Amino acid sequence: MEQSSTGSTPAIQDKRLKLIRRISRLLDEQFSVGGFKFGIDPLLNLIPVAGDVGGYLMSIGLIITMAQYGASGKVVAKMVLNATLDALVGAIPVLGWIFDFAYKANTRNVKLLTAHYTEGRHKGGAGPVIFTVLIVTGVILILVLFIAFKFLQWMMQWGDKAIGIKI
Repeated sequence: MEQSSTGSTPAIQDKRLKLIRRISRLLDEQFSVGGFKFGIDPLLNLIPVAGDVGGYLMSIGLIITMAQYGASGKVVAKMVLNATLDALVGAIPVLGWIFDFAYKANTRNVKLLTAHYTEGRHKGGAGPVIFTVLIVTGVILILVLFIAFKFLQWMMQWGDKAIGIKI
């Protein structure tokens, strides 16, 4: 069980963190193969577009929940950066799939929130940042969809050229 750096009660006992920790674990560390932990997020990302978008929306949902629990704007911005990096790099075929298994954005975000609660770091509410988070999420979502569409379009053109079909 994790201990806070102040040596007080275990960080996992904070009721505000329990649900967030469970969802984050499901997304990033639920399964173990040969000592390597992974969750459903990298598995979802094997499904083109839908997996990337679904994983990103779940991460943003967790971030909004953390912001409602009083995470500061600075922490929320770091969390959005983690989730966005995971979504953008994760959208790249093959390289992104490998990255998704290793990066674990949701676990990183829970560590940020744990530091906020157990160590008193990152004080302050995140109310003003929630709107920005939603705007950034929308822009990133559109960008991920655009990249996925262009990739699929390229794959179809490449496939047509490979088999000699003209459209």
